[in-house]
Amino acid sequence: MMMETAQDICGMTKGPCRHKETWWWNEEVAEAVKEKKIMYRRWKKENTKEATMEYKKSRQNAKRVISSAKEKKQKECANDLNDSECQLNFFEWQSTWLKKDRI
Repeated sequence: MMMETAQDICGMTKGPCRHKETWWWNEEVAEAVKEKKIMYRRWKKENTKEATMEYKKSRQNAKRVISSAKEKKQKECANDLNDSECQLNFFEWQSTWLKKDRI
């Protein structure tokens, strides 16, 4: 009874969003990650040297594509710090850099 009353008065939330939007995600990154997932499944299914090498290559490619996408987006935002989204990303990068320096 008390819980029902509290729920009627306060309402309920569904919790935090589980799928945050990634500021550097683009079609090229999506394609590289999709390819990596396909190669991972193939590697786990077949368990051969060829599948292992293909998975490692696709994983390296995905890392390279993600890194270049992040760098490109950082440069775009550095040129336009008046944008509120870019300002938030700048402070996130700064805190990440400070954490890396401490390690």
